[in-house]
Amino acid sequence: MKNYLIALFVVVTTSITAQNLSFNSPPLTPTIFGSSFLSTHMNERDFSVTPDGSEIYFTISTPKSSFQTIVFCKKIKEGAWTTPEVVSFAGEFSDLEPAFSADGQTLYFASNRPTTGTTPKDFDIWSVARVGSGWGEPKNMGTIINTEADEFYPSITKSGNLYYTAAYKGGPGREDIYVSTFSNNTYQQPVALDTAVNTKLYEFNAFVSPDEDYILFTSYGRMDDAGAGDLYMSVKDASGKWKTAKNLKELNSKQLDYCPFVSQDGKVLFFTSERHQLPSSFKNTKATYKNILELSSNPLNGTGNIYWIDFKKTVAR
Repeated sequence: MKNYLIALFVVVTTSITAQNLSFNSPPLTPTIFGSSFLSTHMNERDFSVTPDGSEIYFTISTPKSSFQTIVFCKKIKEGAWTTPEVVSFAGEFSDLEPAFSADGQTLYFASNRPTTGTTPKDFDIWSVARVGSGWGEPKNMGTIINTEADEFYPSITKSGNLYYTAAYKGGPGREDIYVSTFSNNTYQQPVALDTAVNTKLYEFNAFVSPDEDYILFTSYGRMDDAGAGDLYMSVKDASGKWKTAKNLKELNSKQLDYCPFVSQDGKVLFFTSERHQLPSSFKNTKATYKNILELSSNPLNGTGNIYWIDFKKTVAR
């Protein structure tokens, strides 16, 4: 079964016809990015771009997210990209949520790969370093960061500080955002962000700007939540403290909106959304098998897609 799943992903990701793709002229309203190329009828999420803009990384998953893996595309020339392929270090265990260091030489991600043996474990934060034009062997971030609980969605700043999501016992809420500062060439004991960001509810999947002056994340269950989870933003004040997070109403839908990522130049915001165009009834015309098949094969079938928007022009700070 494992080999079958790997083969399935290879077939799917290499059979998509490559299309032109450009980061120029981002839209002023949330719009699917790379329709029929990056955003398909499959579940795509966790979009990330190398600092130099030459490679795209994101996650695809089987139905119900029973298996997830990281795929990537390389820029051939301006506007033209290779077909998505599973990255060299992935394809056996569930790997997701890729995030780059400021210099692009290290990739951080979440994985349930074992540290010993062959049996999948809980999700930890891992890192992998560049080796030539490819990648080396992934390394577990160690017990300062990783525990017997799950750790997800790493975000690395210029200083090396690591932000991530976890649902630790004794935390502020049901799921929270933590930071481990990088000091004296080692990571320090993680601490939860304060109540300007974390609440008693769910906060997860945070992107922190390279200079740590703003944070984007998803929260679920707040009074101003439009549906299944909304994107929020907090900025730091003059003293370096996080201000109370605000709902980014211009981005959110009634479905889950999450996994934010901002381009290196700060101009474009990418995020994952499960918004869809699925009808609740066929009042004027009876449903047919063909109708249902077409709906299921459409990118707007309720699975995740990658959206983009002009960050500087639409999101006030």
